[in-house]
Amino acid sequence: MNDIMGEWAFFANQTFNGLSVASILALVAVGLAMSFGLQRVINMAHGEWLMLGGYMAYLAHQVLPLPLYLLAALPLGFVVGALAALLLEVAVIRHLYGRPLETLLATWGVSLILQQAARNAFGPVGVEVAAPTWLAGTIHLGEISLPWVRLFVIGLAAAALMGLAAFLRHTTLGLQLRAVSQNREMAASLGIHTRGVDAVAFALGGGLAGLAGAALALIAPVTPTVGQSYIVDAFLVVILGGVGSLGGAALAALLLGLTSATLQGLTSVSLAKVILLFLVVLFLQLRPRGLLPSRTRALEEV
Repeated sequence: MNDIMGEWAFFANQTFNGLSVASILALVAVGLAMSFGLQRVINMAHGEWLMLGGYMAYLAHQVLPLPLYLLAALPLGFVVGALAALLLEVAVIRHLYGRPLETLLATWGVSLILQQAARNAFGPVGVEVAAPTWLAGTIHLGEISLPWVRLFVIGLAAAALMGLAAFLRHTTLGLQLRAVSQNREMAASLGIHTRGVDAVAFALGGGLAGLAGAALALIAPVTPTVGQSYIVDAFLVVILGGVGSLGGAALAALLLGLTSATLQGLTSVSLAKVILLFLVVLFLQLRPRGLLPSRTRALEEV
């Protein structure tokens, strides 16, 4: 009986940890889903916005008092991620629309440059950020442990995604973004500045990734290559959720995170990755357009 309870508690803890990782992954993947659904751009540098957000949290931790740094770290991560993405869109991607291979190679090069810049600035070893004292505790439910910091990360991701949904539904710019995503030519004929909407969408996706990086710094070290460990899973989430579908990306991130945590509890990390990839491929054979496919003319023409 004790063995059964112990195994149940272990899997419950694994599931909770998987949920917190899925929350970070959802913020990263939603930005990718926006850029591909709207512009059909594969941005290999998207993971570096997460890295920048993590390092912004580290700098805020070094400069500001411990209880207050988090109030600056989260918005700073969002703003820096958004500005970096906007700069990339204006300087590089805007000149490569309609050329997916060149865009992929260019953003991959930017990714390598940013990783090396981070190594030069912060060193190759990961830096850590201490959580504020009000997030240092743990809720114990029997043998299940729920750290406050991971609960905070889950709540932050949920609030950010709900805020994004409200932005897309109830603001003029959000409605314009949806219109351009569904039918770019018609939106342009109605007077919507489509290139400006592209830039806003790209910046918003970068900001969400930067916010995810600042939140990730609370639960894991920040390294120059931390974005690489998330970008592959983020692309997987976008495909599984349905290319261009923001709701599908969030749902797929949740399923992927929970499944990965369960498999890692049953097997090893490497074997869990292999099994997870096999399950995704099998699922896509049954539903090739993903969980919640986005109905847009842009994607229908691909």
